[in-house]
Amino acid sequence: QVQLVESGGGLVQPGGSLRLSCAASGTIFSINRMGWYRQAPGKQRELVATFNSGGSTDYADSVRGRFTISRDSAKKTVYLQMNSLKPEDTAIYYCNFNVNSNWRHYWGQGTQVTVSS
Repeated sequence: QVQLVESGGGLVQPGGSLRLSCAASGTIFSINRMGWYRQAPGKQRELVATFNSGGSTDYADSVRGRFTISRDSAKKTVYLQMNSLKPEDTAIYYCNFNVNSNWRHYWGQGTQVTVSS
């Protein structure tokens, strides 16, 4: 079993910054993909940023240039640095790990990010 623990959400004013963290633990032999998704009220969950299996990164068009995904492989932790936040970035942010040879997905518990003045 794999557990993901997120931290770093909160309330921030427009233009501000937040850094999210997600640490994985449990039976992990390999990490295929790790990344962040978000879900705003009344909307579907969407990809924000991810590390792909080859190490490349993908970003949603809406966050490219403002958000940066990074990782500490030794700690099995993925980060999301969010700068120049906008009200439309308000959502619950979920980390996702795809691990091991069976490519199973695991989700974090979600952390609320609210951008408001």
